[in-house]
Amino acid sequence: MSHFPIWMHKKLSTGAKMEATRQTLAHYGLNTICTSALCPNQGECLAAGTATFLILGDYCTRGCTFCAVTRGLPEAPDPEEPARLAQAAADLNLRHVVVTSVTRDDLPDGGAGHFAATIKELRLHLPAATIEVLTPDFGGQEWSIDIVIAAGPDVYNHNLETVNRLYPAVRPDAQYERSLNLLQRVKDQTPRIYTKSGLMVGLGEEFEEVVAAMSDLRRAGCDTLTIGQYLRPSPQHIPIARFIAPEEFASYKEKALQLGFVYVESGPYVRSSYHAHKLFSDRRNANPDNNG
Repeated sequence: MSHFPIWMHKKLSTGAKMEATRQTLAHYGLNTICTSALCPNQGECLAAGTATFLILGDYCTRGCTFCAVTRGLPEAPDPEEPARLAQAAADLNLRHVVVTSVTRDDLPDGGAGHFAATIKELRLHLPAATIEVLTPDFGGQEWSIDIVIAAGPDVYNHNLETVNRLYPAVRPDAQYERSLNLLQRVKDQTPRIYTKSGLMVGLGEEFEEVVAAMSDLRRAGCDTLTIGQYLRPSPQHIPIARFIAPEEFASYKEKALQLGFVYVESGPYVRSSYHAHKLFSDRRNANPDNNG
């Protein structure tokens, strides 16, 4: 399926601010998931002066069939990366910082300590900013999850990605229940941390299966949800089964809010960190005396 429907046509972003953001990232030698995962929104986000930082290298130890990040053996973690990232975020004057990583099954802690170090540096450099992490599942190791929780992010994101039936085809090295258990553990350990997850649609799932996944996420205490159209990064990746119409995305959002999610982004170009800051800005606007 190669012909994009009219609602998938997207205007390209340009401008001096986009180039300035790129230069800042390059100056500090940082990776972004925007570039590594070929995100269709990267121009829009860079032009707004923001990006989602990708730590622990740009080679992933897993090979999910939907993802453009290169599978391979990563280098050892760079101990200076957390400080460089925090300085870049300060230079960009970010109010909400999103940090994700490749999956590092080669590391004993899965990279959890590197996430914690990054959060610590961000608190030092940008004490007023809110911090969102999007972590892998750490192979289900509870002590690794706890390292990240203890570092105190404001949002802990872990993407479910797809419905249970499609896991073997889409996330062969992951487990549906393991991802739900991670989100449940975060909420059980520290209820004040917002938990968040994301789903892709257009992979062959049925509407009812997506609703079931949303219900499972709510039972796991997940607060925030993103739903977006899967786009095939290359002919080697899993094909697009169909393009989801905007009206169906609106139905997903309505259903998610009925299930009790506090914030939902649902649309063709929505990705897990798309408009991530709005969780806090919308709540501040709704209640100016409460900063989140």
